[in-house]
Amino acid sequence: MDNKELLTYDEDLSLKVFVVLSRALQSIKKRVEEDIKCLGLNPTEFSVLELIYSKGDQPIQKIGEKILLASSSITYVVDKLEHKNLIRRKPCPKDRRITYVVITKQGTELMDKVFPKHKIAMREICGGLDTNEKEMLIEQLKKLGLHAQSM
Repeated sequence: MDNKELLTYDEDLSLKVFVVLSRALQSIKKRVEEDIKCLGLNPTEFSVLELIYSKGDQPIQKIGEKILLASSSITYVVDKLEHKNLIRRKPCPKDRRITYVVITKQGTELMDKVFPKHKIAMREICGGLDTNEKEMLIEQLKKLGLHAQSM
């Protein structure tokens, strides 16, 4: 192949990467949403609850960047979870500008019950890859994401 053919081939491969990645993500998200729907939560609510469950109390202002949610949506999601008595807000004693989101006893009990099943469902959803392939994919996707972010 000459340089022009190689460049065209690389461009075609780049387009194919995007299409295949998008379709794979769409399929995975659909399966995950089906798994979560039975809990009476939407995927965003589950993501916030899982973050608090796994990482502990979080400043409400930082949740969006950790789960890739627009900051304008965070208040709405936190309100819904608070209404369901799964989390609560707690003011920071040192800085009144900061409000923490804290999981409630009811939220912890729910996650203790459902999170192990969710992890199994995730393993099954990703079952098309062995452990080494998952590790390689994680590295490659991070590399791709960091490159795209740096542009």
